Amino acid sequence: MPSEESILVNITPAETRVAWVDNGILREVWIERANKRGLVGNIYLGKVERVLPGMQAAFINIGLERTGFLHVSDICPKTALSSMENMPEDCDDITKFLRAGQEVVVQVVKDPLSSKGARLTMLVTIPSRLLVFMPEEKMIGVSQRIDSSEERERLREVVHSIPEAQSSVGGFIVRTVAEGAGFHEIRADIVYLEQLWSEIIEKQQKVKVSALLYEDQPLYLNLLRDIPVDNLKEIQVDSFETHKKMLNFSNSYVMNLANKLVHYSGERPLFDLHNIEEEIKLALNKRVNLKSGGYLIIDQTEAMTTVDVNTGGFVGHKNLEETIFRTNLEATKAIARQLRLRNLGGIIILDLIDMDNQEHRTAVYSALQKELLKDKVKMSISAISNLGLIEMTRKRTRESLERVLCEPCDVCQGRGSVKTAETISFEVFREITRMAKQFEAKNYRVIASESVASYILDEASNRVVDLEVFLNKNIRFQAESGYFVEQFDVVMS
Repeated sequence: MPSEESILVNITPAETRVAWVDNGILREVWIERANKRGLVGNIYLGKVERVLPGMQAAFINIGLERTGFLHVSDICPKTALSSMENMPEDCDDITKFLRAGQEVVVQVVKDPLSSKGARLTMLVTIPSRLLVFMPEEKMIGVSQRIDSSEERERLREVVHSIPEAQSSVGGFIVRTVAEGAGFHEIRADIVYLEQLWSEIIEKQQKVKVSALLYEDQPLYLNLLRDIPVDNLKEIQVDSFETHKKMLNFSNSYVMNLANKLVHYSGERPLFDLHNIEEEIKLALNKRVNLKSGGYLIIDQTEAMTTVDVNTGGFVGHKNLEETIFRTNLEATKAIARQLRLRNLGGIIILDLIDMDNQEHRTAVYSALQKELLKDKVKMSISAISNLGLIEMTRKRTRESLERVLCEPCDVCQGRGSVKTAETISFEVFREITRMAKQFEAKNYRVIASESVASYILDEASNRVVDLEVFLNKNIRFQAESGYFVEQFDVVMS
């Protein structure tokens, strides 16, 4: 069945949300908040704070809370040497390029993540609808995702024939969406990019160091610039003003999208109408149920993400090996979807159910590879190990859906579990004993959660009596509905 894709754009003054729906299934979600806009693509005039020869890296102050990280490979890649002038021959020594206090133009390639600052590059690229402009390189390339070699060569010749491209200070890469584009469309993009770069250079001469030179467009416009249109049915936008801005942008740069833009004015919220709100809620759960009765458990930590496959209630119709094979096979589709939907990146460990049959192992691995090919994010994947594990990496340029929408739990502090009432009761008794050794008191009053207070008075009342006799003090308990299970206070009187 051919794919039929729709884009849903939900706009509020403080937040933009975009959902990509493929044949009724939510594939990806992007969220941009006005006070936390992503930085990827932004260009800054930065100042070198520190150069670390041992790491072949430098920390750059670009005016953010944390300094950005710049590696030598993002200054002088081996592939660019032949086209870059006045470049030191030793591209493995960062001290040849940078010194503390130096001003540099850098671009963000990865947003700050957790405790890490932004990842930066000095190899600036500026995308338009059809092209990517590279001010530091004098070359013309064509996306390898364009299958036809004849079309790639045609596009390369079109760019070469445009006077503005020949006189440009930099080079261009023709994007996949340019397939079939003509001279005038491509020339319009080149003129636009050249003008934009001139404005950035002009601004650089006027601003102070650690200043923003260029800010990438808002999410809803980048969407029009970057989204493939081949299978796109429509783009629904629930804001009249935003729909108008997107329509103007489309008429100027992406004319084949203008007729697919629809203003949604229904009374029912757009995301509710398409069940997107419920899907987002489910994408924050650790457990993902499979249709067969099996399920996934997804754990996201600071270091990596693990995905555990379980048969659950699926008992199959033949034998255990067949049941395991069918569950793993079904899990491949769910895993690929969840990686994209949750925007999981970094190191990912997939813990499949052990399979003894080599044909089954090969079939499951091939199915997973096929599903992952639908994801445009760069990935690498290892073979299935003897333990049934697959190690993989997925490029991470922005925070995951969970990190955008959630924060560590105040109760469990990110552990994902809380202590039992019994455990807290022992902590209460130890705290009373400790205080009795340090301070003089007549009585003790313990304020605790309702569950802990109930447990102590019902299940541990004998221990309370023993402690009162040992200390020769009265101990009273007060249940407080506002206290969570691990919270308690001991008050002396």
